[in-house]
Amino acid sequence: MSLENIEDAILSLPSQEFERLRLWFFDLDYDRWDAQIEQDIAGGKLEAFAQEAIAEFETGHYREL
Repeated sequence: MSLENIEDAILSLPSQEFERLRLWFFDLDYDRWDAQIEQDIAGGKLEAFAQEAIAEFETGHYREL
């Protein structure tokens, strides 16, 4: 199935079915994002950012919300 076919099928969905698809797609996207973040953490890809944030906090360079 081509992307064009998928787009056409989505455009032909009734509102209620489109809403179900939209929610399903957002959930899928969030799940994939979470999995990628977990992979990056396990692989140490975020360690430099974490250390930078900790160093800034310890020197008082932060904003209170």
